[in-house]
Amino acid sequence: MSDRPRFLIVDGHSVIFAWPELRAMHARRTAQARDLLVKRLTGYQDYSGVRVVAVFDGKGDSLSEETIPGGIQIFYSPLGCTADTVIERLVALYSSKCEITVATSDRMEQQTIHTLGADWVSSDQLLPLIESAEKDLGRVLTEQRKQKQVF
Repeated sequence: MSDRPRFLIVDGHSVIFAWPELRAMHARRTAQARDLLVKRLTGYQDYSGVRVVAVFDGKGDSLSEETIPGGIQIFYSPLGCTADTVIERLVALYSSKCEITVATSDRMEQQTIHTLGADWVSSDQLLPLIESAEKDLGRVLTEQRKQKQVF
C-alpha cells in the first residue's frame, strides 16, 4: 500500500448520463441530478477516506472551483474548455504525487489518463463502488446504534 494520497476524479456528466436514475433526473432538472451525484460522492469520500474531485463542463469565462467544508472538490471547466481537459491537467499535475483513479466512460479519456499515470474505472463500475460504501456505512451506523442501546 502506498503512502501517497488517494484521489478519485469523477467526470460528472459522464457519470450522470451513465447512471439511469441521474440520467432521468437530468432530463427534468439538471442541477438536481448534479446535486445528488455530489451528495453520493461526498458520502463515498466520508466513508472511504479517498479524496473526491468532481469535474463538470462549465459555462463561465474561467475555471471555477467549489469546496464545501468537509465536502468534495468541484471544478467547472471554463468556456471553450471541456471537463476532459481539466481532468487531464489535474492528472498530469498530480499523478506523480498521488494515486489517482478517474471515473469516466469516455474511452479516449481513459486512454489519455492512463498514459498520464492514473487508473480509471468506467462510470458504470463506479456505481457499485458507491453503493458498497453506502451499505458498509449503513451497517456501521446500525452497529453503533445497537451498541448505544445496550448501555
